[in-house]
Amino acid sequence: MITSPAWKDTKYAVLGLARSGRATVEALLASGADVLVWDDRAEAREPFAGRCAIGDPLEADLTGYAGMVVSPGVPLNTHPIKPHADSFGVPVIGDIELFAQARGDLPPHKVVGITGTNGKSTTTALVHHILKEGGVPTTMGGNIGLPILEQEPLAPNDKGVGVYVLELSSYQIDLTYSLACDVAVLLNITPDHLDRYDGDFGKYAASKSRLLGMQTRDQNSIARFTDARVLGQFAEGSVASILEDVLQNRGIAPSEQADWPSLQGPHNRENAAAAIEVCDILGIAPEQVRSGLKSYPGLAHRMERVAEVSGVAYVNDSKGTNTAASAPALAAFENIHWIVGGLAKEPGLGECEAELGHVKAAYTIGKAGPDFAALLDGRVPVEQCETLDHAVASAAKNAAPGDTVLLSPACASFDQYADFEKRGDHFRALVERLA
Repeated sequence: MITSPAWKDTKYAVLGLARSGRATVEALLASGADVLVWDDRAEAREPFAGRCAIGDPLEADLTGYAGMVVSPGVPLNTHPIKPHADSFGVPVIGDIELFAQARGDLPPHKVVGITGTNGKSTTTALVHHILKEGGVPTTMGGNIGLPILEQEPLAPNDKGVGVYVLELSSYQIDLTYSLACDVAVLLNITPDHLDRYDGDFGKYAASKSRLLGMQTRDQNSIARFTDARVLGQFAEGSVASILEDVLQNRGIAPSEQADWPSLQGPHNRENAAAAIEVCDILGIAPEQVRSGLKSYPGLAHRMERVAEVSGVAYVNDSKGTNTAASAPALAAFENIHWIVGGLAKEPGLGECEAELGHVKAAYTIGKAGPDFAALLDGRVPVEQCETLDHAVASAAKNAAPGDTVLLSPACASFDQYADFEKRGDHFRALVERLA
């Protein structure tokens, strides 16, 4: 695990003992910190009995504490922990901030931080894949993979220093104050999670752009030209790259995308461009980058080709949890039988509207199903299916060889599933029964 002598004999409170919370407590304890922990679930508190103080920090005197560590899932705009900690002058932070504090005691390394409304998981995994295939010591964490503090520090080798590749949500950036990334990537910003930002898109955008603002002179930032113009929150003296220019200047042509089987569609061209620029900045040879683009296996639940049954492709894009995330999947295929619906994050079809020419028929599910059916009625054939079981069965019945059955719900999953992974796993299981 990652530890730091900076935490020795300091006091921290940790609220929430899911995986990242547990990893945080273990790292702090191993570093000699005095830790107060709490989770509403008794079973989550049990492993720490006799090892540290257990109690609700909302009822605790936090005088002298170095930090109040919370899960990114805690809504800072409504949860009482923020004003309570503020009353004692204690910063509310996350495990990424602790990682930033520990960096000075780690072996020589670099950090790549990647954020954006859509595409950050793919871009993070792609950068990690290219580095790993090239023999560079690397790991990925943050909003993907294992909690960063649970991982072992990276040691340099003959290929260079270790590279930590972090996917960072706006929630994680909100809890981070000193993470100066050697390379910071802002892929895109579209409305999402606005309930956490009092309905204010400007606040959400400002949260994302703080990743660039935390950088220092001579560090590298990558962003779209339009976002860079609007945000203007780059660190003074940082070296800025414009995402739209990458494929014109790095020796990898847009036409080569045909050779990247898990990176199809316009959105993945942008994700690939970001990864190419990151790797160029890190000094990775173009041929190694090209090889990594070809061999990248893709992410589960993100345009994941599950199977081909009777000439029909079945694609799991359950990670498409808003219309901006689903639109690229619609753009990547033709003759689509689109399974759409769930718990809507915004009204309307959003960016999916422009891609309806790719849709042969739609099958609506979940709470937002009737609304999507009304929006699509008269534009594409629509069947209100309510459940994923019904939708897959109907789509399989209607699809012809060469068609694609695409689960890309443009909605959150929480009306019917615990998370988008469970929804995607159910889709995969249903398709396997068809084979």
